[in-house]
Amino acid sequence: MNFLSVTLKIDFAENYDFFLSKEALSIQKYSMIKYFYLSVIIYSIFPIMGGCTFSEFSQKTKDGFVSSKSYLSDKSKKIYQTGKAKLGLNENKKLLKKAMTVEKKSFGKMPNGKKVSLFVLTNANKMQVTLLDYGATVKEILVPDRNGNFSNISLGFSNLNDYREKSPYFGCTAGRYANRIAEGKFSLDGKEYQLATNNGPNHLHGGEIGFDKVVWNSKLLDTGTGVVFTMRSPDGNEGYPGNLTSKVTYTLTNENELKVEYSATTDKATVINLTNHTYFNLAGEGDPTILDHELTVYADQYVTTDETNIPTSISKVSGSPFDFTKPFVIGDRIEAKHDQIKYGKGYDHTWVIRSGGKSIDDMNHAATLRDPGSGRKMDIYTDQPGIQFYSGNYLDGSYAGQSGKIYPFRSGLCLETQVFPDSPNHQGEDGWKSCVLRPGETYKHRTLHKFSVE
Repeated sequence: MNFLSVTLKIDFAENYDFFLSKEALSIQKYSMIKYFYLSVIIYSIFPIMGGCTFSEFSQKTKDGFVSSKSYLSDKSKKIYQTGKAKLGLNENKKLLKKAMTVEKKSFGKMPNGKKVSLFVLTNANKMQVTLLDYGATVKEILVPDRNGNFSNISLGFSNLNDYREKSPYFGCTAGRYANRIAEGKFSLDGKEYQLATNNGPNHLHGGEIGFDKVVWNSKLLDTGTGVVFTMRSPDGNEGYPGNLTSKVTYTLTNENELKVEYSATTDKATVINLTNHTYFNLAGEGDPTILDHELTVYADQYVTTDETNIPTSISKVSGSPFDFTKPFVIGDRIEAKHDQIKYGKGYDHTWVIRSGGKSIDDMNHAATLRDPGSGRKMDIYTDQPGIQFYSGNYLDGSYAGQSGKIYPFRSGLCLETQVFPDSPNHQGEDGWKSCVLRPGETYKHRTLHKFSVE
């Protein structure tokens, strides 16, 4: 009866999952019992079957089992597939073929020999976000257009030296205080602090060596597709008080969302305002202009400034070129005869985000950016009070980007979620969110970029 053992082993190997089911076991038992009794009957009459040899009898019995196997295999496969469908396992198998991944690569070395790494995040839809630990930077964002063609929509460089020597804050994490502080001065708890003045008479984006110019520690997320960057800024660094420990977490989802979450703690009272400084062009990096993009900013007020971009008041957007409460083409009013346009050399202002409207996870809808040509769309949600819209007014064609294309005037724009500029000098004023962080507190900031097509 060795052929019985062989037959059952073959069937078991091919239909392992099925053989574990109750229905399959019933079929197996029925088939085995059927052919056991059949063989007994044939053996009992074998002596009177003069024309049939034992080998012939064995072959016929074996053929019976093979026939049973064929029936059993077809039946088991049908049950197996039906069970998988009911459990949704077919769909899960498809998803496994599109696993979300994070790939780490080398991106060069700093002058002191410290290695810089690049991280490529890929979701199930083939959207990609590339990050650098240098400056906790967004290097590339690949998203599809309405025809399914992928392009990078983030301005940046192809090598580390260009980031170190040329970058106008491409994709970086700006801090310890993003945006401007008037004359680089502020008072906190009765003590005055003097910071670097690296933007005319004012302090900008953390000073001469801000958070954008250092290599952060990195760690892959334990769950999800993302990277956590951490760094420690010592007491007195760039003139700021307190040993500050900061963390930035980037997460890519299968809903084509890029989540950016910030946190920080300090051992001495300090001021803080972290943001991401990605330059976007939804038509694709290297496209010559963002003036044809449509922008909606969900804000009824904006922060007016003086000639050096330092806030003077909070004003209504109605009746001005700063009214983006409904979609406007960016280029339509960017050359308007308006003092604020003149001071910013275009748009370089903070809008006061309207609360109580559309939200995601308690984050307010801050802005919607569209490119009519490609159909790409980006929605921004945040828990911060303001969003700085900068229209690339200082891009001048002197940079060759990562694709080798030149970045001309206004070929990229920034939408930076944050507190208002110069907030350290407006502590306690009505309408100004505090930027002061004290020991025992945790600074938190969340922003979500949601990409889609129309």
